[in-house]
Amino acid sequence: MTPGSNGASTPEDDDPFGYLYADGQANGAQPPSGGYGYPNSVNRVRPVGTRQYGQQAPAPQAPPQQGTYGQPAAHYAAPETLPGGATTTPSHQPSHGGGGRGRGPNTKGLLIGAVAVVAAVVVGISVAMLSGDGEDDKSGNQADASPTQSQESSEPSPSASSGDEEEEAAELPTIDAKALRLGGNAALASDVEGAQSDGGIYVTNLNQPGSTVTWTVDGIPKDGAYTVFVRYSTTDEPQSMTLTVNGKEFGNKLNMDNFAHAKDGDFSKGWTKTFAWPTLNKGTNTISVSCNDGDKCNVLLDQLWLKEGQVKK
Repeated sequence: MTPGSNGASTPEDDDPFGYLYADGQANGAQPPSGGYGYPNSVNRVRPVGTRQYGQQAPAPQAPPQQGTYGQPAAHYAAPETLPGGATTTPSHQPSHGGGGRGRGPNTKGLLIGAVAVVAAVVVGISVAMLSGDGEDDKSGNQADASPTQSQESSEPSPSASSGDEEEEAAELPTIDAKALRLGGNAALASDVEGAQSDGGIYVTNLNQPGSTVTWTVDGIPKDGAYTVFVRYSTTDEPQSMTLTVNGKEFGNKLNMDNFAHAKDGDFSKGWTKTFAWPTLNKGTNTISVSCNDGDKCNVLLDQLWLKEGQVKK
């Protein structure tokens, strides 16, 4: 081939893809037999414009029509489903529950699992603590379960000194009428029923000035406040007598009211008691009940007794 000469062949013959163009086809260009010019090619290409896209391709088996989000419609076929296309495995999208929407993680199950773990931890700690307490009990470190005095009652202790430890109250004596020393017109009798002293004996004739009963009591355990009780009977209006302790009159009259509400002079129905809170000395003390000027003394008297502290019964 010389300059200016195109030779025997035309450009369409030199261009292996000349058959794809209209001018090449007009000049007789033909596609190679091997397809794209490569030997043993199995794919056969068509000239531009000759492929019919409206032809119905064999439809692959489409998945069932789903009316939910994320699933292909029945009339749609992906390119991969066409002959010669790549075979893909459709991914499974989990359902989210109602409405066909996607379903997320099972948060309710996770929450239940977390609660179960926490409960197991709490039970384990409780068991460990209980077992630890049991070991302490075996080692002799168990606290005393008996209540203290302050736990048993919120009332103040009747002892004279609140700072001292409370001692067990000593058994204090009781005296009957026949053991009392009588003075003035006081006398013993047993006609009226209801007296608790030995033999049902009581002191009468105390309603005259100068009449008195005296009790010399031994064995007082310590100095301090005590309660002296007097058992008597009356049927009249409120009575009052003089209490003398160790030769000194007590600050108030001994109140001997008709607490039993006896009527019509029935002394058998009028038995009751009264009390006062004197201060006694350790050892021996003298206690007297007397009818002085201005006192009202129409009573029968049968017993006297003591209790430690200021109590009412």
